[in-house]
Amino acid sequence: MIKIIVDCFGGDHSPDANIDGAIDALQRFEDLSIILTGDEAILKAKLAERSYPADRIEIVHAPEVIGCEDKPTDAIRLKRNSSMMKGIMMLRDDDSVAGLVSTGSSGALVTGALIRIGRLAGVIRPAFCPVLPTMDGGIVGICDSGANVEVKPDMLRQFAIMGSIYMETVYGVKKPRVALLNVGVEAEKGDTLRQEAYKLLEETECINFVGNMESRDLLSGKYDLVVCDGFSGNVLVKSTEGTALELLKMLKKNIFSRTIYKIGALFMKKMFSDMKSFMDYQNYGGSVLIGTSKVVVKGHGSSKAKAIEKCIEQAYRMEAGAIGPRIETELVKYSHYEE
Repeated sequence: MIKIIVDCFGGDHSPDANIDGAIDALQRFEDLSIILTGDEAILKAKLAERSYPADRIEIVHAPEVIGCEDKPTDAIRLKRNSSMMKGIMMLRDDDSVAGLVSTGSSGALVTGALIRIGRLAGVIRPAFCPVLPTMDGGIVGICDSGANVEVKPDMLRQFAIMGSIYMETVYGVKKPRVALLNVGVEAEKGDTLRQEAYKLLEETECINFVGNMESRDLLSGKYDLVVCDGFSGNVLVKSTEGTALELLKMLKKNIFSRTIYKIGALFMKKMFSDMKSFMDYQNYGGSVLIGTSKVVVKGHGSSKAKAIEKCIEQAYRMEAGAIGPRIETELVKYSHYEE
């Protein structure tokens, strides 16, 4: 049985989305059990309204909530009874618990995971790795997307190794094509960091490094994993998602601007529905925090039930695929680095 903790408070649609997503995941995976952390009275009342496998779901009382306005270091120190910190401490102390899913504060989650759970052997810094859809019907991972604003070349190589193992284990991508985010595709492009990282990635035999990538090609389908510092990765992901959403808004506005456009839209309703689904991040889960000693998945703050279910699936498949030991085995081959 794979046991996953779901932090039920902190997101925009908590706790209903968290509970519904957990129940949906339980229906899909028979060897999955869920621990819900949060206010026990509220969670019990919500569960009473739903049908669910009672033998595979339990509640751990955690009356406090960490908000985005809370300073991460203060939150993990002062709000020990919060739904997030209860989950983190259980993940650390209970060997039977495999992972944690949370839609709460990213800063508190990363800080809590690093301080209370720790890193896999050989990992310099864990990194966030979300996935986005590509134009050819595939997906692309972005590692890092916000956990490490400043990085070193060795860290980027580790992101490539960890991200490649993740894409292969969870999504079945064989020999993921790894690219380094840069201002041009030529090998000599970029600053000293990118140039040094390029050389390291070329020398790393366990990855399929295909060179530099410009941001405009993120969704092209030419790459399976993009490696970058957390600052650039966060900007890349959010600008891509934002552009897609604004284009959909503009398309909808234009369709309703003239009657003839409305009539035409009726014949293209299925296409528009497919396009909306394709661009909806709810269908792609969250950002896994790769490199921690146990599985941690950060869901988007506005995640609904479908996204929560996908986050749980990510955690489930990471544990089922023994991603931690695989990462440690590969990193030991490239263990020389400076903190």
